[in-house]
Amino acid sequence: MSLKPETRAKLKTVSTATLATALYKRGFRSQFIQDVKPLQPMKESMVGEAFTLRYMPAREDLNQLTVFRNPEHPQRKAVEMCPPGAVMVMDSRKSANAASAGSILVSRLMVRGVAGVVTDGGFRDAAEIAALDIPAFHQRPSAPTNLTLNQAIDINVPIGCGDAPVFPGDVIVGDNDGVIVIPAEIADEIADEAVEMTAYEDFVTEKVLGGQSIVGLYPATDEKNLAAFAEWRKAKGR
Repeated sequence: MSLKPETRAKLKTVSTATLATALYKRGFRSQFIQDVKPLQPMKESMVGEAFTLRYMPAREDLNQLTVFRNPEHPQRKAVEMCPPGAVMVMDSRKSANAASAGSILVSRLMVRGVAGVVTDGGFRDAAEIAALDIPAFHQRPSAPTNLTLNQAIDINVPIGCGDAPVFPGDVIVGDNDGVIVIPAEIADEIADEAVEMTAYEDFVTEKVLGGQSIVGLYPATDEKNLAAFAEWRKAKGR
């Protein structure tokens, strides 16, 4: 199933924290990609379907620099295959010792219309990638000379990225807190619920900043607060 435009639009307006709560209610506890952060501050959330690339420990005789001359090399091929609007997600074994990609490959993804790129390893040319107009998430910059410690091996298969399971087509959302993975089959309902949760959280924030206690407000255990929320939504057009 493909990501609906209206679902993409909704997910751009909600936080990964709110999405984590909505997923937790359904028993999903390991969907947040651990230890990755954006290279540049996010103005709106990154949203797209996962297109994956898996790395494995390199075997030195099979992963010399000359392998990059092969147009069928999985890393190079994945960059040309990743669909516009998708997010490339890389399983780099949670190791930033070898670069998952550099600024030229990420630039290519950008001009092809890819929605973002995520690795649980690191990028070389991190400062240059941070200046590009594409969301990029990694653990830390990679040593530029250690290109061949990992080797790309599989394209668009189920992977683990930062301890989160990622299946091709899952919906990836990234913000300034990090990246979360929404199983494709529940993306629409999670988006709807997260929008509702966000509206209530905005109402709560306003009330708390105005001096109200959180007791009975967050969570909403006092019916008076739900009535006040209904009036707030009407007034705000939410």
